[in-house]
Amino acid sequence: MNDSDSFAYDLVVAGLGIAGSMAAVAAGRLGLKVLAFDYGAFPGGVLTSSGTGPMMTFHAGDLQVIRGLTGELVDRMVSKGWSPGHQPDSTGFTYTVTPFDHEGMKRELELMLDEAGVRILYHAMLDDVEVDETGVEGGKIRGVSVMTKSGKLRFAAPYFIDATGDAELAYRAGVPCEFGRPEDGFAQPMTMKLRLHDVDIAEVRRYMRENPGEFPLLKGRNEILDAAQRLSCLGFTSILRDAMEAGELSFGRETVLFFETNTPGEVIVNMSRILGKRSVDPWSLSDAETEGRVQAWELYEFFKKRVPGFSRAKMGFSGPCVGVRSSRQIVGMHKITVDELFARTRFPDLISHCGYPVDIHNPDGSGTEHRHFAHGAYYNVPLRSMLAREISNLATTGRCICADFAAQASLRLSPHAGALGHAAGVAAAVASRSGTAFADADCAEIRRALRDQGAFLNESNG
Repeated sequence: MNDSDSFAYDLVVAGLGIAGSMAAVAAGRLGLKVLAFDYGAFPGGVLTSSGTGPMMTFHAGDLQVIRGLTGELVDRMVSKGWSPGHQPDSTGFTYTVTPFDHEGMKRELELMLDEAGVRILYHAMLDDVEVDETGVEGGKIRGVSVMTKSGKLRFAAPYFIDATGDAELAYRAGVPCEFGRPEDGFAQPMTMKLRLHDVDIAEVRRYMRENPGEFPLLKGRNEILDAAQRLSCLGFTSILRDAMEAGELSFGRETVLFFETNTPGEVIVNMSRILGKRSVDPWSLSDAETEGRVQAWELYEFFKKRVPGFSRAKMGFSGPCVGVRSSRQIVGMHKITVDELFARTRFPDLISHCGYPVDIHNPDGSGTEHRHFAHGAYYNVPLRSMLAREISNLATTGRCICADFAAQASLRLSPHAGALGHAAGVAAAVASRSGTAFADADCAEIRRALRDQGAFLNESNG
């Protein structure tokens, strides 16, 4: 590479999903010169590239525990008609869901990044990581190279954030990682979403009221159904069972699951179940994409044939990319355990809260394991779970932080991923002020800066 191909920044963020976007915005607002790159063509990650939606949940009971920049994103979209805001979850599974317009989210994230002075590079695939292992406080990343349309570009910085979702940067820098369940290495199944429009939502609502036994988590609570401006639905159990027995679906699934988007009469179907694939293996990931589209078309025919309200529905799109729930997890300075979540363990380096249930989609087939917290309870996450001993100037954020398999099944959801990204970006700015490693950054100062940017942090009770 020529010298002209190397660029220096205060912080380089790998990945522009919700975690990476929030990290870059947070650091940029605190004065850092930030470069953020992604292999895709827009920000938002699975929320915008995989058709994932809605965001769920920002709340623990009536309390909004995820605020800050991710909450600001929602407020900005609401103000422009790109989201109806937080809605009661009419599946009965959690507290709220937050529908949004996928194109609106892309636009608003780019506006936030631009306002924060972040330099964005799309169509950039991580190629190499340069690590200096001579430091007394652990190795340091000196630079990264990315492959672009014009060849390789190199970026140097004193701090790096891995928001790739697959811990790509951390893994290539030599950070130990784990993948899937400890007993067999299987990850949660991937899902190919599909979007259907021209759905008769009034007919769906009528069926839900008249057949409460088909919707086991809602338990006939029509007040939740009535309060939700946009419908979330988990049920139609006998209808699905009949289709499974008739061989109309090639994969196992116990309930129908879909969510109305920001656009009335349009829904996202979250039902396909792609087993045994690895998002870090290019062949396996490619197979998951093709298998996912087969399942999406099966679901389209199933909905039109059997589900009330869908006889005239049309498919808007599948994917476009397969959705990944779990992947690599770094082996960090602290592994969050599911027992710590339910004990509401308080950490001295607290940086976020979350109240979403443990939600494990069975890696072996049909069935989903749910474990709920007490109503209104929320847990704490420590900064150390984003840091590895091997690399002192790297924070890993989003779904691939250090956590056991069951804990990751709660903290992986998009609102909390945004909160984790927000914290990582602030931590980079605080560390930069004193020139320290991430692990030596002043946690009290990090929390003050997070609160200044609107985050909710309760240090006395998680």
